[in-house]
Amino acid sequence: MRYAAIGDSFSEGVGDELPDGSVRGWTDLVAAGLSAGLAGRGERLEYANLAIRGRLLRPIVTTQLDAVLALRPAADLITFNGGGNDMMRPGVDLADLVAMIEQAIRRCADAGVRLVVLSGADPTGQLPFGRTIRRRGDYLTAATAEVCARYDVTMVNVFDDEEIRDHRYWSPDRLHLNSVGHRRVADLVLHALGFAEFPGPAAPGAEGRRRVADNLRYYGEHVLPWIQRRLRGRSSGDDRDPKYARWELIEPPAQSPLR
Repeated sequence: MRYAAIGDSFSEGVGDELPDGSVRGWTDLVAAGLSAGLAGRGERLEYANLAIRGRLLRPIVTTQLDAVLALRPAADLITFNGGGNDMMRPGVDLADLVAMIEQAIRRCADAGVRLVVLSGADPTGQLPFGRTIRRRGDYLTAATAEVCARYDVTMVNVFDDEEIRDHRYWSPDRLHLNSVGHRRVADLVLHALGFAEFPGPAAPGAEGRRRVADNLRYYGEHVLPWIQRRLRGRSSGDDRDPKYARWELIEPPAQSPLR
């Protein structure tokens, strides 16, 4: 079986950093889970991940999807997420985003590849201008669900998952999931594919209201650099290459990849 992922930082795995500085993320965990499940059937898994942080939807459904559909041997399964970076831009055309998502769905159907579409997790409760982005996310998620239903495509609705909105699932930048959040998304995907049970809540973690000093540090370390990149027309993913541009054989993990 061959599984490929396309998307932005959500699918690249940002927030789930390993000791060597590389990122893992839910897509890598899904690949490990699929490999473990397939091993019991005497099958093997190959995996590619062309997602790059900061990407807008258009290059995801053109450049990245083109590259995945050109892989040989052909992919059996693709996971796809995008639009989160677009929603943070002023003047975004949400209807245009939906049209691009539908185009990607049609292309995968024409290629005979199974597609799983994800809506990204909802960070808006902890972001500046979160209400505006939440309204856009609600619209895009509902419209994407309608398109997926029309084409009989599996959709994993992470945006409306109440559990993952809790602070325990988020990294310090409040925009990307941490390792616990990525594990939950992986479980949701594996459940949709029939390889795992529906995930329960994470173990209790440290809670509490953020102090003023925490918020000031957050704006200095994360919000201002983001604004500066936008003003310079730069992206966090500029000059980055996909982490797995070609098929990589994924050996079954010695223990469950999600625990």
